[in-house]
Amino acid sequence: MTQKIFIPLCLFFLVTSLFVGCKENLAKSVQVEVVTDDVKPFFKLSLAQWSLHRAIGNNELDPLDFAEKAKAMGFEGIEYVSGLYTKKLESMGMEALQEALKEKSKAHGVENVLIMIDGEGDLAASDEKERNQAVENHKKWVDAAQFLGCHSIRVNLFGSNNEDEWIANATIGLKRLAEYGQSKGINIIVENHGGFSSNAGLLVQVMKKIDMANCGTLPDFGNFCVKREGGGKWDGKCIDEYDKYKGVEEMMPYAKGVSAKSYDFDADGNETTLDYPRFLKIVKDSGYRGFMGVEFEGSNVSEEKGIELTRDLLLKIGKELSK
Repeated sequence: MTQKIFIPLCLFFLVTSLFVGCKENLAKSVQVEVVTDDVKPFFKLSLAQWSLHRAIGNNELDPLDFAEKAKAMGFEGIEYVSGLYTKKLESMGMEALQEALKEKSKAHGVENVLIMIDGEGDLAASDEKERNQAVENHKKWVDAAQFLGCHSIRVNLFGSNNEDEWIANATIGLKRLAEYGQSKGINIIVENHGGFSSNAGLLVQVMKKIDMANCGTLPDFGNFCVKREGGGKWDGKCIDEYDKYKGVEEMMPYAKGVSAKSYDFDADGNETTLDYPRFLKIVKDSGYRGFMGVEFEGSNVSEEKGIELTRDLLLKIGKELSK
């Protein structure tokens, strides 16, 4: 009687042990598949404040609430635009503004990445006095970037219509500001933003001449118009455009950030004016692993919708390239 019971019990425990072991192995197998499937992109996402410039300009969004808005939309970092704080500076002053922005970013758990500087003078001006004044005007923003914990300020290099003159003056002005930035631990980075700054080959020459670790570039996917009808910076049809893909590839070795510009999308969420997969492969192949800044400039959908479409497209392609 005892023997008859003992044998089935042994079999029972043996079978149970095998079954449990199989279940554990199956669970481990499933877990590995989930982890493998949850691929992260090779970059982090930041939101460029310019994407919301219409909402801010129409008083629909307080620029002090930028950090909160970016966090709600799923961004880890934020990129400020100096010109969107003109009114706040007039009413609050720089010190109070900096403290408010730092408090907001901490409260909402976003990283302050950089500040895009506009309207503070031409760092590539042919006139020495004008160029020196531009350097001085930018210094307060270097200090602000340091206070906020940003790694960079983005500057413009407009300057002369003569290539040699532009290279010489851009090198002088940018190097002076980079030296000040170096003393504060802040990068000074140049965006392709019109004029000869959108000629990546010439901009790279300036980078090589300066040859400072904290002086670099901010490649933008869409700003490669070198010359417009009428000679204006922003108005007029583009009559001389530098090759976008070549330009980004040339700028990437000096990049401290990347601006993912977008304009329009199809029903499947693809950008219709720019080859995003091609751009992101160029960025990844360069070894860049920093923040990718979403900068929507379209008008066919709302700013928020455009931001979401750009964000989702970047994540989709970024994950595919990271597999």
